[in-house]
Amino acid sequence: MTIEGAVYSLQKQLGLRVHIGGKSALGIHGKAHYLGMHQQKMALFSPLREALPKWFVNYDGWIDKFTFIQTDFLPADIGIVEVNQNELITKASSPARSIMECLYLTTKGQSLIECYELMEGLNNLRPQNVQELLGKCNSVRVERLFLYMADKANHSWFKYLQLDKIDMVKGKRSIAKNGVFNAKYLITVPKELEKDEQGI
Repeated sequence: MTIEGAVYSLQKQLGLRVHIGGKSALGIHGKAHYLGMHQQKMALFSPLREALPKWFVNYDGWIDKFTFIQTDFLPADIGIVEVNQNELITKASSPARSIMECLYLTTKGQSLIECYELMEGLNNLRPQNVQELLGKCNSVRVERLFLYMADKANHSWFKYLQLDKIDMVKGKRSIAKNGVFNAKYLITVPKELEKDEQGI
């Protein structure tokens, strides 16, 4: 059995709320092919209280081929789409949800610079879908990073977002040590991301 077939079984036969997300989903959508997706482990996301069965976790065929992330920073039922994986229809994150999942993982080693490179390729997101995700996201870090990167990438869909309807909570957030403070989004980001604006 392939790992795609196993994920299909988790979703369709066991009814688990597990989906392919992050860079793995972006790769499926053709948004990360230049980042060496073939070398990446499949990223599986689920709500905090959902667990993978032992047969899946312990199977030798793919024990080192996936990562499992349990989180409730986004509701489990929004931003999920069906994709064709080797003739199997499985559930995966939409591109908008996928990049938010990548940003969520920046606390666990995901590169902020790589996230921005991924964001640059997302020039055709639907504003209403992004608006819904941001409105229901409970991670201030993810919200601010998403808006900062989308704004910096100058995507045409960004201007259609209703920023006044997004509750990001007041206060500064330090995203990177020894970084540069961005006054618009009240976050400290890596110098590499701010160099274009400030001539660093």
